[in-house]
Amino acid sequence: MALIVAVALVLRLAVTQLPNFENLMDADHMHAWEPGNVAEALLAGRGFGSALMSNQVSAIMPPVYPLVVAVLFKLFGIHTAASIFAAHVLNCAISALSCIPVFLIARRSFGTRAAWWSAWAWAFSPYGIYFAASWAWSTHLLLACLLWLIWLGQKMEGSSRLGLWAGFGALAGFAGLTEPSILVVVPFLMALACWRLWRSDQRWLVPATAAGLALAATLSPWMIRNAAVFHRFIPMRDSMGLELWMGNNGHNLRWTSDDLHPLHDAEELADYERMGELAYMDHKDQQAKAFIRDHKEWYVWMCARRAVYLWTSYWSFDRSYLAEEPADPFNIPFATALSLLSLLGVVAARRSRSFEALRYGGVLLLFPFMYYFTHPEPYHMRPLDPLMLLLGCFAFLDWREWARARVALPAEVAL
Repeated sequence: MALIVAVALVLRLAVTQLPNFENLMDADHMHAWEPGNVAEALLAGRGFGSALMSNQVSAIMPPVYPLVVAVLFKLFGIHTAASIFAAHVLNCAISALSCIPVFLIARRSFGTRAAWWSAWAWAFSPYGIYFAASWAWSTHLLLACLLWLIWLGQKMEGSSRLGLWAGFGALAGFAGLTEPSILVVVPFLMALACWRLWRSDQRWLVPATAAGLALAATLSPWMIRNAAVFHRFIPMRDSMGLELWMGNNGHNLRWTSDDLHPLHDAEELADYERMGELAYMDHKDQQAKAFIRDHKEWYVWMCARRAVYLWTSYWSFDRSYLAEEPADPFNIPFATALSLLSLLGVVAARRSRSFEALRYGGVLLLFPFMYYFTHPEPYHMRPLDPLMLLLGCFAFLDWREWARARVALPAEVAL
């Protein structure tokens, strides 16, 4: 396993030296790196805010990753080349180390051979390499959290030990404070574990309560902070109105309207400054919902397009679109093949390991669901990549065993 992790890390670090990754020192990118903006505000003593290059307090970003960036800025300087490189190196390390939970999860689900194949597949994954080396956001930290949550969920299915369940709840809270979208799979994983314990006549209610309390205890400081600062209940982040409007305002050349974001549009930023964060987000929420009400068929069609895009990377072959996304024609076959392999893996598991098919199928179904209705980004699917590769490896190994059995059968009959 050490060799796999080392190979994965070397490959990812090698890509950081290439010129085609996000340059957060560039003036067009630095100001749009919200975690870096919040980290800078924290170190300057302005508190948790300034996500949109404003002096306002903010709940746009959940706290974990901006705090990580703040530590890197403290060690290597604010928005320096060294601190940005450190952020990329950290993501590369997290991505490489994720080979470990990939192996552990696959071994529990499909056996040792599938585990080795899956770990090596993740080490050499083009998405795993590129996004870890080029995307200095919380994507791979979230990916690691999801993998460890699945592994803990597997262990919880055979144990009612309270410490194990409380650890799951605490990790789920940490993951939610990294990116709240992951919380949609937490009840599902807990339900699977509870059902397995119930089927084996073990206690499940008390462990589930322990997990829920640990989750609440981890999330509550951030929620209390938001309530104290904004005088309103804000579960995790307050930017849902903006996210909904970014994808549902009549513009459909791309999957989102980046050029209308306050970080890119002076008029929107002026509105944000004038109205204040909560009022601005409420206003965007109203605009988006009004547009959706008036354009229901358009919205249904866009939701379908967003789902197709997330699973295939296909949005459009329009020349204007391809001028902005020239890599799409090369990415579409790879993304589509990866999705099809994962589907084949679920189907193969359904034949011989139906509970595993339910586990992986449920996570794949639930995790991206909200993005169908708001707007997608390419990195939204990246936490699922190791699971899709794992399922693809299992599908291949299952097919190979079937093919070998077909070849051996005539020989046995002949004898």
